Amino acid sequence: MKNANEIKFLKNRSIVKFEGEDFLGEIGIDGRIFKALTLARISVGVISQQAVENGISILVHANDAEKAVSCLIDEFEAERKSGKVSQIYSINNVSVIGFVAEDFNKVFAELARNNVFPLLLNQVAGENRVNIVVTSSQDEKTKNIIESEIFKKPKTVHLAIIGHGNVGKTLIEQVLESAEEIKKRKKIDLKVVAVANSKKIAFNKKGFDAHWNDEVLTAEHPSNVEELINFSNENQLENLIVVDNTASKDFVKNYHALAENGFDLVSSNKIFNTLPIEEYRKLRYTLNKNNRRYLYETNVGAGLPLIDTIKLLHLSGENITRIKGVFSGTLSYVFNNFSLRDDKFSTIINEALEKGYTEPDPREDLSGNDVARKLLILARELDLINEFDDISIQNLVPENLLEVSKSEFLSRLEELDEEYQKIKENQQPGHVLRYVGDLHGDLQKDKGELDVKLVSVPATSALGQLKGSDSIFEIYTESYGENPIVIMGAGAGAKVTARGVFGDILRVSETK
Repeated sequence: MKNANEIKFLKNRSIVKFEGEDFLGEIGIDGRIFKALTLARISVGVISQQAVENGISILVHANDAEKAVSCLIDEFEAERKSGKVSQIYSINNVSVIGFVAEDFNKVFAELARNNVFPLLLNQVAGENRVNIVVTSSQDEKTKNIIESEIFKKPKTVHLAIIGHGNVGKTLIEQVLESAEEIKKRKKIDLKVVAVANSKKIAFNKKGFDAHWNDEVLTAEHPSNVEELINFSNENQLENLIVVDNTASKDFVKNYHALAENGFDLVSSNKIFNTLPIEEYRKLRYTLNKNNRRYLYETNVGAGLPLIDTIKLLHLSGENITRIKGVFSGTLSYVFNNFSLRDDKFSTIINEALEKGYTEPDPREDLSGNDVARKLLILARELDLINEFDDISIQNLVPENLLEVSKSEFLSRLEELDEEYQKIKENQQPGHVLRYVGDLHGDLQKDKGELDVKLVSVPATSALGQLKGSDSIFEIYTESYGENPIVIMGAGAGAKVTARGVFGDILRVSETK
């Protein structure tokens, strides 16, 4: 592109379309069209023959569309009666964008990825110039995408953040703090344009600033996906990403609609990846069909680079034979401390609760379901078709406390002490307790074996040396033999999870 002025942008245009069989190729048709329109004092912008559709398209000013259709109907009355011309009609509310580009394919690929498909395309022979016609509802978005591509301007990425609890709020703050630096270094202009909770959704086309929470408090739109899709369409927003920071079973039902309406997905929500395998595969199909991405690195191991590592190993043909580890930062904290200290089990649970490490009802963690979901997500990365029911889960909550209220459970926590003290004392010398997820068996078959249970391991082992609330994952492969790839680090917490989500946002943004 030589200079900015080479983009031409014409609004308020219409396409007049001819359609009919055996119509093209007849000598003099173009001349008759021009003559009829010239006599009617109608200026023609672009004329394009569409052989496959057996049609001709002519671009005129919107004010002339009705007159153009009328005079061409008169001119081709005989052909209409004979059936050579089946219909003549106009498509209104279109715009023309003319530009010069070295690589048209890249520009058109970007337009397609944003669901922009030109109604008409006319390439100027011998030049790198092309004119495209798009609906006026997409013209500003189209112009922005073309400008970003050919002028190398920072690419605007529009973010919708669903859920602004600990992780969502931290993520918004991280994005706002880093946006300018990312714009300079990566040429990506991140804008948070929508923030939603379960009740309402706030919009800001220009992007929220540090006062985003005030705008959410005063928002009036109900929180639903239709509102979000309408907002993105009405404002012609390109490069859309929805970030799901909820634990909502209901919100994941919207993933299909979002993918079909041009949104890529980033999620810390584990629900979708643990739905029945048929639902799991349907979303992959929808994503592929719409050329959309879905990243969820924080589903397992918070900010640790685990899922990407497993994906790469699997895609490269490495035979992963087992994945084992402490997947829960909460239960890591509980058993790391219980194994080392003389305190009662209930004391450690209460301590974890006070520090905010557990869910408000610690049974959510102690049930093992969270670890089981993470294990299932890893199994599916290896193309195993296991279901949640296939997982053998050792629930750490006694049966008589499973159904009582949260407050009663908390008041009766000491009932767990005797049993866990006995388990602790019955270990071999130099051993410690760990709550582990274990994917094993013949992982070349359709299904693997998935166990979630409390085990006793040597304190000197990798699992035994775990500290604080860290997570650890041991990935065994055929090539690495008995020496697993070990990924260890902070596996929980709002900051590391938000940072992991942010990483996924950047990964998606860099492919836009």
